[in-house]
Amino acid sequence: MSTLYVTHPAALRHETPLGHPERADRIRAIETVLEKERFASLIREQAPMAEMESLTLAHPESHVVALRDLSPREGLVRVDDDTVMSPGTFEAALRAAGGAVRAVDEVMGGAIDNAFVAMRPPGHHAERTRAMGFCFFNNAAIAARHAQKRHGAERVAILDWDVHHGNGTQDIFWSDASVLYCSTHEMPLYPGTGAPSEQGEFGTILNAPMAPGEGSAVFRDVLTQVVLPRMDAFQPDLIVISAGFDAHWRDPLGSLNLTEADFGWATQQVMALADSRCCGRVVSVLEGGYDLEGLAKSAAAHVDALMGREIKA
Repeated sequence: MSTLYVTHPAALRHETPLGHPERADRIRAIETVLEKERFASLIREQAPMAEMESLTLAHPESHVVALRDLSPREGLVRVDDDTVMSPGTFEAALRAAGGAVRAVDEVMGGAIDNAFVAMRPPGHHAERTRAMGFCFFNNAAIAARHAQKRHGAERVAILDWDVHHGNGTQDIFWSDASVLYCSTHEMPLYPGTGAPSEQGEFGTILNAPMAPGEGSAVFRDVLTQVVLPRMDAFQPDLIVISAGFDAHWRDPLGSLNLTEADFGWATQQVMALADSRCCGRVVSVLEGGYDLEGLAKSAAAHVDALMGREIKA
């Protein structure tokens, strides 16, 4: 099993205020755990900067230009109460999107089996014309659209297991029958979207919210009984994972009780589906995860599974 790991030092140069949960130490924690000997066979690449033609697959050019023009030369600029830009933010966001595009190229081209893109800022709250919730460009949406435009994928399935609902991804694909968006998330919680009744114009939005305090048993049941059968029936040509790890029991921004083993198990289930439907093609992009220990352990279990290792229940 060949697994590509994509990151870039620019992810560390997106600065946020002291005490902000979405901080550079998140990438450092993942980097540290993936330096262990068992990850030595990972294929490692630097994330390139996304071109305008890639960004505009999910966002209008005016959105990209507005963020570029808002980028400060020094200090911090607030986009909203939670979302800030520093001098390094725009490049980091370009490389987060570009890393997702690069991973799709490698996976769809058959050079590698699957990929994990560990970049920040995350993306799933970024709507078509609105940056919010720590997010600027929707990396998962750009990856899906790129697979369709550049590689001829007819159908792409996105699985989002972040503790927060990916309102941005839902917004972008609301009226798109060729992309299935499935989300498990805590509800009620930011951003307030993600009810089961939100199904999209063509029924290709599947929201499976969990209640605060629920954990492994509910998550695994929801995946096996609801989400994975729907993805299987959709017959995707590529599966994109919005891999948020803030549903971990240690995370300060959520109240679900998942463990790192749950993320490893979920990854194995997705890979089995991908093996049967789309030649094993899986691209995973980092979303949330704000407790550094929980994030590191969860990312390690996720990558272990991508590499084909057995995950203990």
